Amino acid sequence: MSPLEQSLIAFTAAAALLTVTPGLDTALVLRTATAEGPRRAFFAGLGICLGCLVWGLVVALGLGILLETSVLAYTILRWIGAAYLLWLGLQLIMSKRVDFGGEGSAASSAPSRVWFRRGLLTNMLNPKVGIFYVSFLPQFVPAGANVPLTTILLAAIHAGLGLLWFVLLIAATRPIARALRRPAVIRTLDRMTGGVFILFGAKLALSRD
Repeated sequence: MSPLEQSLIAFTAAAALLTVTPGLDTALVLRTATAEGPRRAFFAGLGICLGCLVWGLVVALGLGILLETSVLAYTILRWIGAAYLLWLGLQLIMSKRVDFGGEGSAASSAPSRVWFRRGLLTNMLNPKVGIFYVSFLPQFVPAGANVPLTTILLAAIHAGLGLLWFVLLIAATRPIARALRRPAVIRTLDRMTGGVFILFGAKLALSRD
């Protein structure tokens, strides 16, 4: 087995563990699957995974080092990301739903690209993802390998695992979808997810590294 193959296997195992660890992405997809239906949830997950690929490309091109070395660049992106998460959280907490009919209802009438964009921005506006990729991906690039191509390949593996995980999460909500779409449940879920977004936004705003 070549060093590259060994690195890919090791990375896949590590990335799989990271993927299933509960976090902001999982909360976004679960909430969207429950309140907006599987199609919107899939597009939200697709946006998140595209964000991983974009970050991988950024790191492959060497631009990720800018976030690691430039305090100004990191701070600007951190504050933009924190503001976006706080805005999403407040929207969820303060929303007043009048229709809980599911994917065909007025509450879910917005095009799927809205959820795709939401997933993408949630990922791309978090500088910690960029810093994580800068520090994590190079560990799995073996000596002698093409660094840019291998980095993009690793990011693609991570994105693929993420998409698979999101599909499994969405599928898991289907048997109990009707019960989960009860108005009281949706309102509670909106407020819980909004609280998670606000918590992550505040943590991002107050972080110093």
